[in-house]
Amino acid sequence: MREELRVGIDSVETVTTLLQRIRSAHPTKGLFEAADLQWWWRTKRSTDELGQLFWFDDDGLPVAAVILVDWGGDVAMAPMIMPDTEGAWVGHVIKRGLAHAADAGIGGVDLEVDRADQVMHNILLGLGFTTDDDAETASVSVVEAWLPIDARPEIGPLYDGYRLLRRSDPLVQPHHLNERSGPDVEERLRQTSLYRADLDLLMVDQNDNHAAHGLFWHDPVTSTGLVEPMRTEDEHQRRGLARAVLTTGLDLLAEAGAERVKLCFEPDNPPARELYLSVGFEPVKETVVFSGSPTPR
Repeated sequence: MREELRVGIDSVETVTTLLQRIRSAHPTKGLFEAADLQWWWRTKRSTDELGQLFWFDDDGLPVAAVILVDWGGDVAMAPMIMPDTEGAWVGHVIKRGLAHAADAGIGGVDLEVDRADQVMHNILLGLGFTTDDDAETASVSVVEAWLPIDARPEIGPLYDGYRLLRRSDPLVQPHHLNERSGPDVEERLRQTSLYRADLDLLMVDQNDNHAAHGLFWHDPVTSTGLVEPMRTEDEHQRRGLARAVLTTGLDLLAEAGAERVKLCFEPDNPPARELYLSVGFEPVKETVVFSGSPTPR
């Protein structure tokens, strides 16, 4: 087993290969899709130039990684390991990841963990980590839900006065995610291998004001779709815009060849839960966030 550090977009592409291998090995194990990590690349972070930790087998294929992500002052540590791995190896990956974070001068990290993953819980508790669902952390607890693409509903109706556009259409305004993700969002998204402008949807009102959006990702290696992110602006809510964006995006994912689609939502967000379950998504797991020092006690 070979351990190696990779930096920047090279690390994004390497973890893409790893996550595609994980998803190909099991339909739901693991917390992340390849598109998740590509979405994280959308904005500049202090961790961009930090070497990310990978392990490779004798064939040169990635089998595990620890990714450190700066979410604006707080750092999340995301371990990613091939399914059905022995607990001792999981523990080794976690400890090496923490040592790497400590060497980088990171004072505290948060880890998002499947509530049902007792192996990971025991490892982190043994290292002095604590969990508090009410704590303000770099990561948040989420519900993960899946939908077989053949079970998708019909496209929802469009509210009067609104138009649904794709980023691949002729557009003159800056990218609609600039306000939340920074001025480099479009350039950085286009650096990734899975971003498609024709799956980047924008809803505008009769004055071309940004009303809602949804970004849909298709991974052709695993035939998996991901919805990340989705949002309706406050002044445009309760008009069915989110349902129209979501159902249109699902239809586009079906055309692209996706067989199953995943999304996540926060458990204390009833409107999101109601929308996603009404469309047919079924929750399969919920996460909890552990926080602690990268220097084990």
